Amino acid sequence: MTSWTIAPEPFDSKAARALWRAYYTEISDRWYQREFGLLKDYSDELEQEIVAATGAEFGPPSGTLLVARYGGEAVGCAGVHLLEPGTAEVKRVFLTKEVRGKGGADLLLEAVEKAALDLGARRLVLDTRIDLVEARALYARHGYVEIPAHNDCTFSDLWFEKRLAPA
Repeated sequence: MTSWTIAPEPFDSKAARALWRAYYTEISDRWYQREFGLLKDYSDELEQEIVAATGAEFGPPSGTLLVARYGGEAVGCAGVHLLEPGTAEVKRVFLTKEVRGKGGADLLLEAVEKAALDLGARRLVLDTRIDLVEARALYARHGYVEIPAHNDCTFSDLWFEKRLAPA
């Protein structure tokens, strides 16, 4: 039986960098497909984004990056970082296509919520896009509710929050 493990990992580890590349590639592909009906060679743009968005906000003391492993292989990630005292933001929630539907998304989001509590957050916020239907379904299952925009992210369509209760 293959099992899941989810643990904090440095944002700049080899596994974290590979997952960030896979995440950004997939969401970029989906965005270009949605907006233009085609896939585009955006390798230069992708490289610029990866260099610019290092994930440093997921480092201690105000953030955590979690890496999900399935059968020992790094297949997913999620980050959380404090925006202000009591409020944290969830970012980069991702599982590779090969492991979707195997229960990892729920475990990953539960681990993110625990990490947020450990950082002192009692409220989580996140943004997503209308075409990321799997993510929206995951957030709904976990009690996230739609709110007005909490940031000005160009590529976001929807914003959510969840109030956390200490365990």
